[in-house]
Amino acid sequence: MKTLPAVPSSSPVTALQVASPHRWKVLAAGVAANASFAAVFSGIPVTSLVLRSDYQLSNAQLGWVLGLLSLGVALGELPWGLLTDRLGDRKVLLAGLLGCSVALGLLILNALPGHGTAAYGWLCGGLMLAGLLGGSVNGASGRAIMGWFADGERGLAMSIRQTAVPLGGGAGALVLPSLAAHAGFGAVYGALMAACLGSVALVLLWLREPPVMPHVIASAAPAAPALRRLLVWRLALGIGLLCAPQVALISFGGIFLHEVGQAGLLAISVLLTLVQVGAALARIASGRWTDRRGRRRAYLRTCALASAALFALLGGLASHAMSTSLFWLALVLVVAGVVVSAWHGVAYTELAVVAGPAQVGTALGLGNSCVFLVFFLCAQAVPLLLQWQGWPAVWLGTAGVALLVWFLFPPPPSSSTRSV
Repeated sequence: MKTLPAVPSSSPVTALQVASPHRWKVLAAGVAANASFAAVFSGIPVTSLVLRSDYQLSNAQLGWVLGLLSLGVALGELPWGLLTDRLGDRKVLLAGLLGCSVALGLLILNALPGHGTAAYGWLCGGLMLAGLLGGSVNGASGRAIMGWFADGERGLAMSIRQTAVPLGGGAGALVLPSLAAHAGFGAVYGALMAACLGSVALVLLWLREPPVMPHVIASAAPAAPALRRLLVWRLALGIGLLCAPQVALISFGGIFLHEVGQAGLLAISVLLTLVQVGAALARIASGRWTDRRGRRRAYLRTCALASAALFALLGGLASHAMSTSLFWLALVLVVAGVVVSAWHGVAYTELAVVAGPAQVGTALGLGNSCVFLVFFLCAQAVPLLLQWQGWPAVWLGTAGVALLVWFLFPPPPSSSTRSV
């Protein structure tokens, strides 16, 4: 049998770094799992008009219902990450996807419109439970990718995985509103449950733990617990905060274009689709670029600074809306949306590498907890900013958050301590 080359003891990799074709099947299973759950947490909010009408909700009730979905994900991410490091990717993914399917089934049984206040209670509890359980896919699939892919491919692989979020969210946005309007929310929850169960089948078929080289484990220096390391917390908090301008744009950009630019529904749909497609392509390109250049931290700081500048420009245009054409509003909004969404795969790769191979799930769980907590808080903050000082306050406020992230993300290491 051919002897495998030894890996230097300074390498943080414990998985067998052989270019096995099976790694692409592992990636496909991770993409499917993330896309199916993204259709849940991104697709259901897109049905908000029908949801409010069918369930006879006030705006405050609607905001609470949708916020509970993100809050459930935020609360579950870190525990799922800790379990992933203990039990492995396959078990955690299966448990989370099956649990999310059960939660959606409970919504079909108990939370369809027309059941009065009981339906509202089940809707709140069911959506929060779906987020709590389905959030397992984020950390677990990321850990699997870090195990199966070598460092020169991880940025690309993680970025491809991250494209599942706009892919699943876009599919949900395309299908679920019309499905809710014409077939009811039983069909919506049923379609999402079928997607999760389809991902379960792929996980069963393709996802398994990567082979481990014992001599690498023996030579690897034990790392301090990820949750006690300042660098891990800085990256996780930076990832979460840089999602604030992204969430504000995706969730409220259509309303902004309609109110300020007088854009119609077709134009809004096209522009937000361009943001999602551009974000997916930018994530893949940025992952490939940083794999070749190895400058992940510098890239992340550049994205934060560029996002701050673009959202500040958007705020300036909003403050002079009477003299600004729809073309310039749309152009800046699309570019800002792509730039503020391009960095995800690179950031998660850096966070996983810094945490070390034995604590990837924990670190990614921490990062995702920060992300979905920001999702929840941002949904509450944007309406308050709108009521206070209008759209300029929204975009300038998110620009300030992005600028804060530039200081929060750690600077590139010196050549003597270069990041892997």
